[in-house]
Amino acid sequence: MALLERVGTLLRANINDLIERAEDPEKLAKQLVLDMENQLLQVKTQVAIAIADQHLLEKKLKEYEVAITQWNRKAELAVQKQQDDLARAALERSLSNQQLTANFAQQLEDQKAETETLRNAFNRLQQKLSETRSACELLIAQQRRARTVGKANAARTIAASHQRSTAMNRLRSSIQREEADNFASHVVLESQSLEERLNTLEKEDQIERLLEDLKSRQPRLS
Repeated sequence: MALLERVGTLLRANINDLIERAEDPEKLAKQLVLDMENQLLQVKTQVAIAIADQHLLEKKLKEYEVAITQWNRKAELAVQKQQDDLARAALERSLSNQQLTANFAQQLEDQKAETETLRNAFNRLQQKLSETRSACELLIAQQRRARTVGKANAARTIAASHQRSTAMNRLRSSIQREEADNFASHVVLESQSLEERLNTLEKEDQIERLLEDLKSRQPRLS
């Protein structure tokens, strides 16, 4: 049956491998579960039909078995009444029903085998569906967790980069402030040095003037 072939394909499928190799594992997982649910529904319907057919064959077989008993009794009655023609006719009908009974018995055995096959397929597919759901839920959870971890790692990387950048900026600012302070100190020192030199020159000039004044007054003092 084409249905059983499709079911067999699903049962043989390596669900984990299919999902892990898919471009969109979550989408494929959901599609696999949906396909199995549809196949399971079809198998369930076929099982119900097979059981109904089996019951019908069992009923027909019972009817022909009863008919055989009835025709044999009629043949016995005809013999008792010395009605050999009627006995022969009754036995002929009994034989005909026996043949039909044998045919229906074979059909019933075949139907029972088909019903059992469908039942087994239904049970296995039901179990496979349960396993697939669990596997899909696990793999989807792993994929989502991996995406979350990836985003978290990216965020931490950005934060770490930002922190390094901030630290570098603080260090750069500190260095710039230190350089500015050093420059300012140098300027102040140079300014003080210049002022001291100018003051020295003024003092020396004042001393020279005083000396010249003393010299100019020296003759008068003598």
